[in-house]
Amino acid sequence: MQIELRTQVIEPQRKTFTHISDRYGDRPSTRYEEGTIDLQSTVNYHYKPLWAPDKDIYSPDFSELKLADPYSFMDPRQYYYAPYVTARADLHEAFGSTLGYLEKRGLFERLPEAWGGVLQNVVLPLRHYEAAAQMISAYAGRYGWGTSITQCASYASFDRIGNAQILSRTGISYGGGTAEPLALAKTAWLEDDAWQPMRKHVEQMMVEQDWGKSLVALDVTDRIIYQLLFVHLDDAAITSGAGSYSLVAQHLSSWFADQRKWLDALYKAWVADPEHGAANAATIAAVVDTTIATVREAMAPVAAAADSLIDAGTTDALSAAADQARAAYVTLGAIKEN
Repeated sequence: MQIELRTQVIEPQRKTFTHISDRYGDRPSTRYEEGTIDLQSTVNYHYKPLWAPDKDIYSPDFSELKLADPYSFMDPRQYYYAPYVTARADLHEAFGSTLGYLEKRGLFERLPEAWGGVLQNVVLPLRHYEAAAQMISAYAGRYGWGTSITQCASYASFDRIGNAQILSRTGISYGGGTAEPLALAKTAWLEDDAWQPMRKHVEQMMVEQDWGKSLVALDVTDRIIYQLLFVHLDDAAITSGAGSYSLVAQHLSSWFADQRKWLDALYKAWVADPEHGAANAATIAAVVDTTIATVREAMAPVAAAADSLIDAGTTDALSAAADQARAAYVTLGAIKEN
């Protein structure tokens, strides 16, 4: 008996899900599209929220920043659960390797005393800033409109807890395996005069009811802080014998570069929106200008504290970081050049 094996191709009756084909036609879709496009709940809400009876429980009116089509914005990273988790696992594994090297070589013990003061008094208190940033991002994930936006904000909220953990692990390692540096950092955040203007600013962002405005304010603050502490001071550390600080800073600056990808794309979508673009640009400009002024003032005593420890021109770098942040929004078309 002779048996002949043949390949039979069975064409699927349709190539994708209905919610994808309704928008793009019947074509193969990516996993990202399947888990993102048109998944925002829009009907059958059953009740109005007691805390906002003028709105539905999911509503585009929770922010002044709107898109006529929320899916005109898409995450350039194409993150859904699997690639996001993989990327962040790699990030924290890389940080773990760096921390292991620092501990094995005893590099925190070799950190110059002045730079130890910078780490303890200027950097570690930002654990609490990152925890607040998590809450602000989670708020945007809950009240935002459009799955492409809310999932980015939700992933960002997980990222901020990860950043707080990076700082926590750094502090424990710097403390020789004890949590004493973290306790000192918490006391500084709550009680030191230098941190109170920034703490006030953070708390004001947390109680902002407009998720879009709070997200923009947080991003402006991030731009200045990350440029100041994890770029400018990183450069200074390399030339000052504080390589252990630089090795930690690189991981946070790398994360921020990834964060920029979706936020910059969102700004472009906001200002290019055919229906809401002009209003969006005006709202963003107002938040950016107010926040830059606030952060410049709030971070001034922190920069002065750094300058009292090391000769790195941190105060001048703060002004430069604020100017650089504003220039970035001009480039994005979110605000007009002076």
